[in-house]
Amino acid sequence: MKQLVQAMSLTRKITQRLRDEEDGATATEYGITVGFIAIVIVAGVGLFGLSLNGFFDHLTTGVKTALGIP
Repeated sequence: MKQLVQAMSLTRKITQRLRDEEDGATATEYGITVGFIAIVIVAGVGLFGLSLNGFFDHLTTGVKTALGIP
């Protein structure tokens, strides 16, 4: 009887360890996905910022020209 209890306890420990490893793999996958999403967001905001900067430079030049400011 004692051996059966020990075997069941060992089985539970192994099962728990396998579940923990799967959770760790899932967390790693989510971490990598979030990292890639962050890179895409940073690149998009950077490109949008450059485009917006060009727009305001063009607008500034137009206003200066209209007002006769060198």
